[in-house]
Amino acid sequence: MSDLVAIVYPTEAKAEEVRQRLLRLQKEYLITISDAVIAVKTDSGGIKLNQLVNTTAMGAMTGSFWGLLIGVIFLNPILGVAVGAASGALGGALADFGIDDAFMKDLSASLHTGNAALFVLIKNMTADKVLKEIKDAGGTVLKTSLDDTKEQALRDALASAAERPAA
Repeated sequence: MSDLVAIVYPTEAKAEEVRQRLLRLQKEYLITISDAVIAVKTDSGGIKLNQLVNTTAMGAMTGSFWGLLIGVIFLNPILGVAVGAASGALGGALADFGIDDAFMKDLSASLHTGNAALFVLIKNMTADKVLKEIKDAGGTVLKTSLDDTKEQALRDALASAAERPAA
């Protein structure tokens, strides 16, 4: 079972920095992430989602490959690539995996303009080592599905960064 963690940061750049730290920790096998999305409140009041994986582009690439293969079999590879790319892009745009987009947009509606929320869907993690790596970035916990003790540890770690005086 996965856990959802949503942390608010003052800027999109800070949220992206923390996401990159988490992805680096994933390479060190300290955390397994299913999805990591940054939601930003724009000046117009809308919510922009910065997905980790662009499903439309991924679908177009996959569709192009299969279209080319089928096109070669039926002696029309160019038509096969075109049809495959179009259908793959459409399929990718309609596909949604990981954290539900509507859920993220609803939660992000309470953000101030320019603020960003980092939504992370975590399969498993070594909590003490991960917290040690991200606590200096600060942030405010928006929502989690962690149990009470883990959630409080996360809140305490992030709060300690806010209490430290700037150097």
